[in-house]
Amino acid sequence: MRVAIVHYWLVGMRGGEKVVEDLCRIYPQADIFTHVYDPTAVSSFLRERTVRTSFINRLPGAQKGYQKYLPLMPLALEQFDLRGYDLVISSESGPAKGVIAPPHSLHVCYCHSPMRYIWNMYHDYRERTNILTKSLMPLAAHYVRNWDALSAARVDHFVANSHCVKQRIERYYHRDAQVIHPPVDVDRFEPTAEIGDAYLMVGELVPYKRPELAVEAFNRLGLPLIVIGGGERLKAVRALAGPTVKVLGHQPFDVLRREYARCRALIFPGEEDFGIVPVEALASGRPVIAYARGGALETVVDGLSGVLFREQSVQGVIDAVGRFNAMNFDASRIAHSARRFAAENFRTAFRNYVELAFETRARRPDDAPRSFALSSKPISSASAIYG
Repeated sequence: MRVAIVHYWLVGMRGGEKVVEDLCRIYPQADIFTHVYDPTAVSSFLRERTVRTSFINRLPGAQKGYQKYLPLMPLALEQFDLRGYDLVISSESGPAKGVIAPPHSLHVCYCHSPMRYIWNMYHDYRERTNILTKSLMPLAAHYVRNWDALSAARVDHFVANSHCVKQRIERYYHRDAQVIHPPVDVDRFEPTAEIGDAYLMVGELVPYKRPELAVEAFNRLGLPLIVIGGGERLKAVRALAGPTVKVLGHQPFDVLRREYARCRALIFPGEEDFGIVPVEALASGRPVIAYARGGALETVVDGLSGVLFREQSVQGVIDAVGRFNAMNFDASRIAHSARRFAAENFRTAFRNYVELAFETRARRPDDAPRSFALSSKPISSASAIYG
């Protein structure tokens, strides 16, 4: 079976690229198609794959400024020649699913999220742009949005990385989706008995992750907070940090692993589609204090593996820390709760889903619906995670 994996761009190693790695482990014969590729920015495992790029990769400054070529990406996707491929897997949160798959092939879209900058976070992104971009963005986004909705019809089956994303797929594309959580390398993390006094925040310091809420809350509380991560808000976060807040910027994995295991709790004030960082903290045996929206609702159980707060504000964080300090948590049970997100579970679930999709298509009457979901039930109780 010939397999094509279509990913929006390969210019770093974040959650989407980790999914591509595991898709390549399921299908080692797969070829990768992407708009922009920077071999120096990806893992050695991905560098060993066959990677084909669109014409966007040859445009000036594409490897760093690929976002400005977004209006050209629908056209670029349609130039990929996928004749001869039996299975097409699009990895979507930028333009990827709009490829033209051969008539005989199966096209499965693993959706991290419909493009945030034209759908659920459009006004947030536009608000932060310069005057020129702000004036051009409505026209470009309108065109890409229409294409994005229409291109959903090119997908045979959608797989969402969370129930939150499943709901967005239903809203924007009017399609059903199977939820298969993304792979997390939980075996790289483990609990320790040496717990420190500091709380921890990890992730890219970008506006939608709301790092300023955590920093200001700990400024007021006078409690120690360690911040790990770079991004466009790094300087602003450092300027905001008081004497009890240490902003370390990017750190090597060994430092990150140590701080996960030693922190009193992870602070997670933003809304994520899924959120790998909380799962890494859980795998380290540490509880998570998270905003009760998005993927955190599927990974953190209030009172058992952390504390959820419903007001996304400085006071919301302060109140959650106060509740946290009055509770006790079992590190071993917390670490066990992270096992359900292990990479091998993702690989098994995805492989089984694709096999079922092929089998269903082979015996489907011509007038039967092509899309299906194995299960759409969300996790509804702590017992579903803790057993």
